[in-house]
Order: sequence, then structure tokens, then C-alpha cells
Amino acid sequence: MADIIKLLPDHVANQIAAGEVVQRPASVVKELMENAIDAGATSIKLIIKDGGKTLIQVVDDGVGMSETDARLSFERHATSKISSAQDLFNLETKGFRGEALASIAAIAHVDMQTRTEDNEIGTHLKIEGSKIVSQEVVATPKGTSISVKNLFFNIPARRNFLKSNQVELRHITDEFHRVAMVHPNVEFHFYNNGSEMFNLPSTKHRQRIVHIFGSKMEHRLVPVNEETEVVKVSGFICKPEFAKKSRGEQFFFANNRYIKSPYLHHAVVAAFEGLIKSDTYPGYFLFLDVDPASIDINIHPTKTEVKFDDENTLYAILRSTIKHSLGQFNVAPVLDFDHDPNLDTPYSYKEKGAVIPKVTVDVTFNPFKETAPKENTSGSSFRKQSTKGWEDLYEGLGNQNDHQEFSSVVIESESEEQGTLYSGEEIEEHLAATFQLRRKFVVSTVKSGMLVIHQNRAHERILFEKFLGEITVKEGVSQQLLFPLELTFNKQELAVLKEIQESLTNIGFAFQSLEEETVKVTGVPMMVPESGIGTVLDRLIADYMEGYTDGSISQAEMLAKVLSRNLAVRTGDMLDSESQLMLVNNLFACKEPTLSPFQKITYTIISEGDIDKKFN
Repeated sequence: MADIIKLLPDHVANQIAAGEVVQRPASVVKELMENAIDAGATSIKLIIKDGGKTLIQVVDDGVGMSETDARLSFERHATSKISSAQDLFNLETKGFRGEALASIAAIAHVDMQTRTEDNEIGTHLKIEGSKIVSQEVVATPKGTSISVKNLFFNIPARRNFLKSNQVELRHITDEFHRVAMVHPNVEFHFYNNGSEMFNLPSTKHRQRIVHIFGSKMEHRLVPVNEETEVVKVSGFICKPEFAKKSRGEQFFFANNRYIKSPYLHHAVVAAFEGLIKSDTYPGYFLFLDVDPASIDINIHPTKTEVKFDDENTLYAILRSTIKHSLGQFNVAPVLDFDHDPNLDTPYSYKEKGAVIPKVTVDVTFNPFKETAPKENTSGSSFRKQSTKGWEDLYEGLGNQNDHQEFSSVVIESESEEQGTLYSGEEIEEHLAATFQLRRKFVVSTVKSGMLVIHQNRAHERILFEKFLGEITVKEGVSQQLLFPLELTFNKQELAVLKEIQESLTNIGFAFQSLEEETVKVTGVPMMVPESGIGTVLDRLIADYMEGYTDGSISQAEMLAKVLSRNLAVRTGDMLDSESQLMLVNNLFACKEPTLSPFQKITYTIISEGDIDKKFN
């Protein structure tokens, strides 16, 4: 039998490695920016075009590379970060596997210019699909500039799986935030399609967070700081009153590396127990410094999932540290036995006793005794009117014939031909057959048995079709506000709002201006209360950012889903009889009444036979 196992060619092996390292343009941004950090850069520029599909360029002022290092950096498993297997257990750098540049060069056109401080001229490399097209000397500033163009040009199937430019830009922005947040001493610039999105000067952690997420974050942050033998915890948490319905600003960093840890997230949520609602999530920016030997960061290709040696101790320390910060800065409620000075007796009244009021009674007063009229100051007098003749008001009522005549009077009523939705008896009968069960279900009767409707899912379906129609037909009714409402958003949220502005306008929202961090709202749909405009828009942006990743549905459909979920009747809301009846009628007027927009059953029918079986 012939040998069947063969070594893969280098270009095939590189493309397989690229499948692990490069999932989307954001993966390239992460690898290149981390390389710039490891190179000791103090200023980093990120330039993006078309969501990273056309161009991703990272320019840094780090140490740069020599001619030999520049060429060797694109070879597989070539790295300056480690030299022995033991170094894997004491990692201080971001990258260490030596596959990033080789994997990127395998599926894109790469252009690199680099120069060290010692050399007067630098090196210019052009690589296409792992093949070095040209190498020449060039005059370039100290540091490295890498341009990645036409991502997945030689793998059309992978390129087709990329989402829209807006979605890919959102993922790139997330990676940019994660790198920029943990390195406040580094200056960052972010350009998208020629316009500047972020200009972050070198500063401290708190100001870096404010620069990224907007000035509204300044008064929301509560500092966290604790140092133990196991871990050093620092950073900030958001005050409980700013907890959100969706997972918003939640960041964990271990040894200056962004990580995802559901276990540690649970510790943070446990520390907020009793301070926030069960369906909301707190915001936090927490930095953990642990012994590099006690953490394994190579268990996942993206290096965002890590393994700690002693997670239980870390959980307890993190939970108690956050509780301490909440109490230390008077965020958590505490028992206060201090008296209120406003309740103290004034000094001038301290020595005075209580005066008992005197009560006098006129024992000679007789209400039935006639008295002479008293003249008032105006000269007019008040005289009791005579009641003589009051019996005349009831003359004839005692006659029996009058009763017969009165009973023969015909009262005029509305014409029976006038159209009504239900007659009085029908309304009472229908409303009596509709009732609410545990503030979750609306129960009614049908010919075949009993109808049970899930009120939240049914209302979601009704609103979904309503909003989808308004976005498509552009006939949304707007309720104008007496005074424009000013709301603040960070740059990423403002970009999402501008992206969906046209659809929001079709529904009924009216915006006077969308300037930097400030949005003026002048009108809202009829269903949105004025007091809840900010909450609705916050949820709308957050849900849209999390959910609008599937290119199989349109923006209008996605927006209608998000709005219906945020404005629908909740489980636990009390509905009166008319609302219950309207819910039933509107549900069965929908095109697809059986399923909610999120493909969940809206109602079920329990047949009369099933009910009879319960009594057998």
C-alpha cells in the first residue's frame, strides 16, 4: 500500500492557520495593534476603509525591525517574544505564537515599511498570498507601518461570509476600545474612510474611559482598588442606578490583556445583589494583575478565554472588593442613626412650655329659637325665607291615575339601525369570557375550547407588524414634544443612531440635530412615553449593536424586532378588559399570529375534550 500521509505545502498550512487567527477584519486589527504595543510604541494610528475589507493600516513609532527581521516576521512560528517552552508560563507580551503576520499575509495583500532607530533607511516589503513580491529600501520614519489590503482576496467563500461595512466597523471599534483602554499611556488615532473617529491623548485610566465612552461616563464611575497576595484589582465600576438592560460597558483585563470570564462576571453581579434589578447588568472596567505563572492564556486561538489556577479565591476577592468600594463611596445603602437637625426644637423655644388652648361653650344657645336678623357691615340683612307652600310641589302625586299616565310614557332611544361593534349584551358576554391569568396570559373562549394567549409575545407580534409597515410605507405618526429633549451618547452609539436615523424617522421619531455626543429629540412615536425616550433609545442602540449581525434580515426588520421587544406589554403588567379584548382582536388581525417575531408560540388552544379528560 502506498504512503498516504503527506506534508502540507506552506501556503496551505498558512491558510489553515489564518482560519484560526483571522476570522474577520477586527481580528487583523487586534493582532497588528498588539504587535505595535509589544514594540514599545507611544503613538498608534489605525486607518480603516470599507469596514476593513479594502484597507487596514496600523502605523506605530515603536522600535521597528531590521531588514532580516522584517522578512523573517512573515515566516510561521517566527517570534521575538519567547525563546524556550518555559517562557510560555511567564508571558508578559501580547503575541507569542508567531503566526499572526504569516496568517494575515496568506489571505491578503500586505505592504510593510519599517525602520529601527539605529538605521538611516528602512525596509519596504510587499507580500501577496504568502509570496514576497518585492523588497527594497525606503526612507521611512522610525517604527513600523503595515497595510493589509483586499482581505480574503484569494478565498472568496470567506469574504462572502463577512457582514456589512457597518457591522464590521463595529467589531473593529470594539477591538480598538479593548486595546486603547488598557494602555492609557499610549496615544491613539482612529480614522474611518478619511474621517477621524477617535483622538485619544496619553492620559490616565479614568480619563481614557471618559474619552472613549463620552463625558456622561465621568460621574458614573466608582473607583475600585485592592491588593492581595493573589491578585491586584484596580479599575472602576458604574453606579447601580446606571445598570442597563443589555450587556453594555463590561470589560475584564488580566495582565493588560482583554479577557472574557463568565465566572468572574458572576462575581461582579453577585456584589451588586440587592442594588440593581435582576434583569439589568452593571457596567465595569476591571484590571487584574496576577502572577503570569498562575494564568494560562493559550487555551483559545483568540486568547480572550483564559484559565486561572485558583478561580475560587479570585471570585471571593473580586466580590468583596466591589462590595467594599460600593460601601466606601456611599453607593450602597447603609443604616444611618444620625438625627435630622431639621427636627430639632429652635433654641428660642427650648425653655417654653406647651400652652393648652381654652374651649368655651355657650350653654344658652338654642338652634330652634327665632332670632332677629343680624345686620352685617355692608348694611344688607339676612332673613330666613318662609317655607310656606312647599307642600304644593307634590300636588297630584298621590293620584293613582297619574301613575298610569307616567308609566305609559315612552322614552326616546337611539335608532337600532345605528352601527355598533357589539351590542351591550354582546360586549358584556365577550368581556366576561376574557380574563387575565397571573398577569401573564389572556384567556378567552373559542368554539373548540379555551384560548390561552401569551400577552408579551402576542403584543410583540402586533407591534412588529405595525412598525415594519410604518418603516416600509413611511407613515409613522409622530407626537411632537413641547420642548426638545437633549440626550448624550458616545461616538459609537451616535454612529449607530445615524445609521438607523431614516428608519426611526419613518416610525415617528424626529431629530433636530445629531451633533457630537448630543442628540436633540423633538418628536416620538405615539406609543413611546416622554419620560422613557432616553431609555428606549439606549435599549434600541444596545440591542441593535448586539443583534444586527445577521445579514439575512433587513435593517427595517431588525429595527422592528428591537422596538417591539422594548415597547411590548411585559409579563406582570395588569390589563383591563378592553385591553385584553383589543389584544385578542389585533393578534388575529396579524399576518402571522401564531409566532412572535422571535419565533416563539404566541397562543395555544386547549380543546374541550382535553378539559373533559381531566375529570375522568
